Amino acid sequence: MTKEIDSIQLTGIRCYGYTGYLAEEQILGQWFEIDITLWLDLAKPGKSDKIEDTLDYRTTIAIVQNLVKTSKYALIERLADVIAQAILEQPLVQKVKINLSKPAAPIPDFGGKITLEITRTKNS
Repeated sequence: MTKEIDSIQLTGIRCYGYTGYLAEEQILGQWFEIDITLWLDLAKPGKSDKIEDTLDYRTTIAIVQNLVKTSKYALIERLADVIAQAILEQPLVQKVKINLSKPAAPIPDFGGKITLEITRTKNS
């Protein structure tokens, strides 16, 4: 049986980037919104009250912002996977869920947003 681990949620990360299937998306760019759930053991920092015993959220947010701003992929599925893999490189993170949204998708007569969700675990 697997031991349940704790989680941290980082929501509302908003970044401007250049990922998209259409050429103008990669030239003009667009806004992306990312919510992240990270699974890790928070027992040690819960007792020690020391930041070095936990995940520094600032690092994770900076990783996401940098990847969105500097990447040019055709598919948001690729961007989400690259973000997930980069976050899993952090030592304490065992599993990550990424919700990535394009709030203003360039689709005629469509005013909604497109969101995808992926979950990845370390070593998978």
